[in-house]
Amino acid sequence: MAKSALVLILVLLPCAALAQRAKADLRCTHTGTGLVYDCTIQITGDAKPLSGLTVVIGADMPSMPMAHSVKPVKATPGKTAGEYRARLDLEMPGEWAVKLRLSGPVRDVLVLHYTFRP
Repeated sequence: MAKSALVLILVLLPCAALAQRAKADLRCTHTGTGLVYDCTIQITGDAKPLSGLTVVIGADMPSMPMAHSVKPVKATPGKTAGEYRARLDLEMPGEWAVKLRLSGPVRDVLVLHYTFRP
């Protein structure tokens, strides 16, 4: 009589991949030209600044899905640890869902709602 055995396979992921969820603070200022805004993003993980990331930022208007969107741009590192800067050229003022795609030491996607005023 053959006996069957239950085999349990355990997959372990690196602790950093499980433990660290990024957070972001977004501040944008109008440049004075059209609907162009200079944005500063402060990214942290475990309450510490996250540097060395590749940050791609895009935006969509939640009130008009697929009607208004911003072509994603790559943010550049700022002057302090965890700071990134990008310029957004919007189609209209109002509430936008700003999407941050993070890659590098931390991989994550963050969506921040931000109201842009001229």
